[in-house]
Amino acid sequence: MMSNYSTCLEIILEHEGGFVNHPKDPGGITNYGVTKKVYDKWVGRETTPKEMRDLTHEDVAPIYKKNYWNRAKCDQLPSGVDLCVFDWAVNSGVSRSAKALQRIVGVEQDGGIGPMTLRAVAEVEVDEIIEQMHYTRQSFYEKLSTFDTFGKGWTRRNDETKEKALEMAHG
Repeated sequence: MMSNYSTCLEIILEHEGGFVNHPKDPGGITNYGVTKKVYDKWVGRETTPKEMRDLTHEDVAPIYKKNYWNRAKCDQLPSGVDLCVFDWAVNSGVSRSAKALQRIVGVEQDGGIGPMTLRAVAEVEVDEIIEQMHYTRQSFYEKLSTFDTFGKGWTRRNDETKEKALEMAHG
């Protein structure tokens, strides 16, 4: 839902946290969930670790809007479903999040949310989509080799996303 972007972004930025450079994270230097590689591409040049450390919400918001919210057609998804799809797109890629949604609503899993997916979403109960997105996402995480390292945080994030999504759906 279009009016939910700011609310969803704040939730995601809280999940993503601030500056990190974890040795087991293949993304390397990251701030507010934006990797140095993504930010370098966004600004069209190589950035320094200090620049990455100094990023603000305002710096990263347009990246989230264009690369995740818009690509996942979150403006056209029901309230709550938009958060689930957006948050998982940010965490694991738009295609993975879209395919999970498509599997849940029973359409071809091509990784692109289009008119057929949106029509199918409208035919399924919002709470069911949110619950199934949560279950599917958790199952995905638990199969990853890095679950021992990052699993507690991913599980907390997934649980919080479900709770907030259900609140949004009924708010």
